[in-house]
Amino acid sequence: MDRAIYELVNNSTLVAAISSWILAQLIKFGLGILLEGDFDLTRLTSSGGMPSGHAALVSAVAAGIAREHGFSSSEFAMSLVLALIVMYDAAGVRQAVGIQAQMMNDILHDSYHGSGFTPVKIKEILGHTPVEVIAGAVLGLAVSILV
Repeated sequence: MDRAIYELVNNSTLVAAISSWILAQLIKFGLGILLEGDFDLTRLTSSGGMPSGHAALVSAVAAGIAREHGFSSSEFAMSLVLALIVMYDAAGVRQAVGIQAQMMNDILHDSYHGSGFTPVKIKEILGHTPVEVIAGAVLGLAVSILV
């Protein structure tokens, strides 16, 4: 067991990936305070916002694998493809779902306004803008280089 923990802690790719995600979440939290005056602790674990924690995590993994196994390795190819899928999903599908949730909340609010019934609000911040994804990817690459 001690050996497994030692190997996990010394896995630079894993350390870079987790560090990138944590840093992205801390940046989101800080930006929420600075730009919106909103001290919202849920930003530390929520999806959506600037920068993308998902993009930071997967780009750090791909960069770490490139460093360890080279750009011509199958491991790098697989990690890059998965990273691109995650980032495309974050900026495409999940962004669209977030917009749809916002519209549904507006419709429900308007439909039941004044009726005494308060519908449950659907979570709206699910995806990322392309800029948020790019910022997360750059963050993940930078952390991976530094680790």
